[in-house]
Amino acid sequence: MKIKKGDKIRVMVGKDKGREGVVEKTYKKSKKILVQGTNLYKRHLKKNEQQPQGGIVDVPRPIDLSKVALICPKCGKAARVGFKVEKNKKYRVCKKCDSKI
Repeated sequence: MKIKKGDKIRVMVGKDKGREGVVEKTYKKSKKILVQGTNLYKRHLKKNEQQPQGGIVDVPRPIDLSKVALICPKCGKAARVGFKVEKNKKYRVCKKCDSKI
């Protein structure tokens, strides 16, 4: 998976197009990521101990990996990610500015 927890990403497709955020969790098998503040849906909750009134809550859902792009820390642009191997270590590389991520 080319995007990891803690990476800054930009949503490229869908209702949240253009939004940026930090990856909170990755789901490798389904190739999805969870980003706070994006892909929010309403959830109706019954009364419980945490919410005595019940109500409607915004819940972030995972977004597909193909709909986001990693923001390079050096050039600050949304770029594709490549890999390079140096001295038996594998590094992620920005395809635009060719810097290590």
